[in-house]
Amino acid sequence: MCGLLTFVSADASAPARRAAVARALERLHHRGPDAGGLVVVDDDAVLGFKRLSIIDVAHSDQPLTYADGRYAITFNGEVYNYLELRKELVREYGARFATEGDAEVVVAAYHHWGAAAVQRLRGMFALVIWDREQRRAFGARDPFGIKPLYHLTTADGTYVASEKKALLPFLAASRDPAGLDETSLSHYLTLQYVPEPASMHHGIARLGPGRMFTLEPGGAPQVERYHRPQWRPTPTDDPEALYRRIRQTLRDSVRLHMRSDVPVGAFLSSGIDSTAVVAFAREFNADLHTFTAALDVPGYSELEAAQRSAEHLGVTMHPVTVTAQMMMDALPRIVWHLDDPVADPALVPLYYVAATAREHVTVALSGEGADELFAGYPIYREPLSLRPVSALPPPLRRGLRAVSRAIPEGVKGRGYLQRGTTDIEERYYGNAREVDAHTKRRLLRRYDPDLTHAEVTGPIYAACADLGDVEKMQYVDLETWLPGDILVKADRMSMAHSLEVRVPFLTQEMFAVAASVPTELKLPPRSTVTKYALRRALADVVPPHIVSRPKLGFPTPIRVWLRSEMYDWALDILGGSGADALLDLNYARWLLEEHRRGAADHSRKLWTVLIFCLWYDMFLGRPLAQPSARAGSLPVSPTSGAAG
Repeated sequence: MCGLLTFVSADASAPARRAAVARALERLHHRGPDAGGLVVVDDDAVLGFKRLSIIDVAHSDQPLTYADGRYAITFNGEVYNYLELRKELVREYGARFATEGDAEVVVAAYHHWGAAAVQRLRGMFALVIWDREQRRAFGARDPFGIKPLYHLTTADGTYVASEKKALLPFLAASRDPAGLDETSLSHYLTLQYVPEPASMHHGIARLGPGRMFTLEPGGAPQVERYHRPQWRPTPTDDPEALYRRIRQTLRDSVRLHMRSDVPVGAFLSSGIDSTAVVAFAREFNADLHTFTAALDVPGYSELEAAQRSAEHLGVTMHPVTVTAQMMMDALPRIVWHLDDPVADPALVPLYYVAATAREHVTVALSGEGADELFAGYPIYREPLSLRPVSALPPPLRRGLRAVSRAIPEGVKGRGYLQRGTTDIEERYYGNAREVDAHTKRRLLRRYDPDLTHAEVTGPIYAACADLGDVEKMQYVDLETWLPGDILVKADRMSMAHSLEVRVPFLTQEMFAVAASVPTELKLPPRSTVTKYALRRALADVVPPHIVSRPKLGFPTPIRVWLRSEMYDWALDILGGSGADALLDLNYARWLLEEHRRGAADHSRKLWTVLIFCLWYDMFLGRPLAQPSARAGSLPVSPTSGAAG
């Protein structure tokens, strides 16, 4: 894994910007500590790179040039079919290569196939190619958004980077005195992450998953979508054949994801996803090392089940125990790495698991994406449970809706009727549903009742109007929750320790087979199990105690800790944060007190506010610098170290 920073000048000032780009590039050192490079191409472009060496370790340093210097590429990620593409390029075009790595294959593919090359790439990537002859940049991001790519256009030109912190020095202070996008703040409170393509800073955006762009000097990125997932649930008379296809496709994906010139390990939780990845990886590496998190609060630790799996599969396990104090110590550094706030407590154990993994390996496989592809979240069963009401004729549903309004708050059945009489487009916007409209109205200093989740999910629902409700929910999560939360966690927490995380479930081939699974084989009507087809496919692959076990996903007991060890810490943050200019932190302190008394569980609401407070004080309060592990060091500002 690596970090890139590219500047395309609007006024032929690339050489004059070299020093500023070099300084900003150092903010990405954690993504690539093994090597670094910076090239200036004529007066048009500066390409900078930080490398974590995985393939062709001794060579393939970037920026890498091709075709006698016509192209220069910066490429973050891995293309797992690069050997096959390389053979095809040699056979069909007589292509020549000076390295054994995948970056040169990517730029050669672009040379011969143009923009269509990205549809041939199988892997995770964010890339920028400068074409010296055409005086044009081309960039792209992988279909699922596994690797990040941010961009900022100013009067001087356009900057593109792997992380937003590398762009902050170039953010024009005149764009907005605070630099904060309050629309993104509102969506963050609802979703617990900032939905793409926006960021929390005005002017800085993200290239969405499955998008590519072209950029010429003096212009802005012209974005086009090259990949859109298509769900095609297909009835089958031979489910066993489908299960075999799932199993073989995942095995082939893990095999390709094991390609590396450095040690490869795997994360291991108590769920079927990571356990299956470990089981297949063990076939290709008999000395596989695995890593998991433990917590000393009853009901929150995955250690026992993961240890049983490790013993069954014959792999080495390295557990790390996470405490409340460790969480408080790490959060400033975690927020710094995130760039934008993400209110998912699972970030913390993942941060420590990645740190432990990096002591033993450079690459780790993980199970992200399986829940979105194979319907693994319990909420996906809701359309089935609501069917007795939702399937009624519209007049009857409207009548029941009126009845639900007359039922007092808290009375059993009221919520069921309300949700059953509400269309999926209105009621579902993802997994995070803690900060409702009432809470947002109390929290936000400037609350806009017209700004709802529909702004984010409306276009997505429009694109999948012909699907059933379960597939619509999967589609929404694939487009929002997966790149906004799940993959941000995987990328930032691993890159914080210069560890590459690979996700074998997220390939076009895996999606194709998952998209064909009929609803009744994902979520059987008379069962409470999720991911049924995947579980059946892997029943002979994973240990018996894992087959039907629900996934916890590195859970954290913030509900418990905010009433005890973390209470004073939370109170200090709420009492001293500059975010009070945007959020009513007196109300947040009231929530904290009510939570401490046990009158209600406000832990997720509070966590959402606390993470934003840490982010605000770091990114908008003081000059940006990587914080120490303790909460007392929280520096960051959009204009510090600005180019000039």
